Amino acid sequence: MVIDDMTAAHPQVGSGARWQVITDQVMGGASRGAIMRETVGGRVAIHLRGYVRLENNGGFVQMALDLARAGGLLDASAFDGVEIDVFGNGERYALHLRTAAVTLPWQSYRQGFLAIASWQTVRLPFSGFEPHRIGQPLDPRQLRRVGIVAIGRAFDADISLSRIALYRFG
Repeated sequence: MVIDDMTAAHPQVGSGARWQVITDQVMGGASRGAIMRETVGGRVAIHLRGYVRLENNGGFVQMALDLARAGGLLDASAFDGVEIDVFGNGERYALHLRTAAVTLPWQSYRQGFLAIASWQTVRLPFSGFEPHRIGQPLDPRQLRRVGIVAIGRAFDADISLSRIALYRFG
């Protein structure tokens, strides 16, 4: 099931939801970032550029997408995980999921990946997501938001996403 394949007008996806940039500035941090739609390595992509800084208890830049309009939830229980086509700068990033159980801004379910400097498809199984500052395990029946996040250390973020989808084994 495709969530976004970059065919809708930027920053929207087919569901009408919009990509947005969220940084640690919401809590006083010094990181900066911006997203734009552009062609990267021959593919139309949403491109996040910025820098992560640790000053003022900061440390993240992300491009995020609500998975259902009007605050609804996406039931992904028929799938095994999230698949992304990414082009990066050789840095480690994370995919963060938010569900109905996530009520505080610092809570999420996280899984890291390396974004090399060429297009690659990365599969992130739901079983590999770790709860962060939340006691409940991930419930894929109640997905609310997905984010590609540069986090945790000072570095320049430069990552492009040409497709995000849910996948099934087999």
